[in-house]
Amino acid sequence: MMVTDVVNWQPTASVAALQLRARLLRQTREFFYERKVLEVETPTLAQYTVTDRHLSALQLQLPGSEQYYYLQTSPEYAMKRLLAAGSGSIYQISKAFRADEFGRHHNPEFTMLEWYRVGFDYHQLMAEVDLLLQTVLVVSPAISIRYVDLFFQHTEIELMHASIEQLQQYAARVGIDSSAVTEQDSRDIWLDLIFSHQIQPELGWPQPVIVYDYPASQAALAALDADGEYAKRFEVYYQSIELANGYHELRDVIQHERRFQLDNERRLALGLSTIAVDIRFMAALQHGLPACAGVALGFDRLVMLAGDNKQLADVISFTVNNA
Repeated sequence: MMVTDVVNWQPTASVAALQLRARLLRQTREFFYERKVLEVETPTLAQYTVTDRHLSALQLQLPGSEQYYYLQTSPEYAMKRLLAAGSGSIYQISKAFRADEFGRHHNPEFTMLEWYRVGFDYHQLMAEVDLLLQTVLVVSPAISIRYVDLFFQHTEIELMHASIEQLQQYAARVGIDSSAVTEQDSRDIWLDLIFSHQIQPELGWPQPVIVYDYPASQAALAALDADGEYAKRFEVYYQSIELANGYHELRDVIQHERRFQLDNERRLALGLSTIAVDIRFMAALQHGLPACAGVALGFDRLVMLAGDNKQLADVISFTVNNA
């Protein structure tokens, strides 16, 4: 019996899907070329990784070395080092890796489009993301709405005053299964649970939706408003799928240190190992990150939506299961 009789060697994506991907890559590069945004490349293998408890990096040890290296979950830190060095506005289309991401809309290895605009605030970057989607997906202009307004629109919950108990009661009333919730004292866990079940499925029909001004507790590396009430952060949804996550970038090195420390405290509370802070990234921040806004967009999802496909496997040549 020949090996081809038992081994599935064929790509998961059709030739038509690969041609679509190539066209969208060309259109994307033309989009940034016209705006004089520099294309860059940064390492996918590095000595440090993110402290974010929601992300799990793949790591490996090189022969003859005691140092562990990480496949990057995004090119963010390296790109910000370039910004601090005076690169100006930059973008990158690169591979990223996340160990625990499998499923219809996830693959541990995926393609990310990430870009940073020097001198932009997050509203200007939201407008540019909108233009890119209009160009590539040929869709109507996006609808923009603040997180608290969107939440009230779908749940009638006033987030500024809602307690964890009220969120729990709402989840129970609408039949959301919360049995998997382990951080009972975390308000954000309940917000995410309600958002993913009651709000996200309704977003992005028929045009993209940009949700902005997230709770300050969900800032990640975004700057806060002057009163510290909300994060200058946005997410983009189309046909209920999250496409992009953007920030008005935090520049204060002390605030970065505090957030990384809080990340590691939360990791310990969840029984996870702590992650060493990237000292090169911190040194770049001390040197000075220019005022900028940045966004990361899942390029495979963009291709999937452009081709009216239902899963990433339809637009990735070889998924992790047959790579």
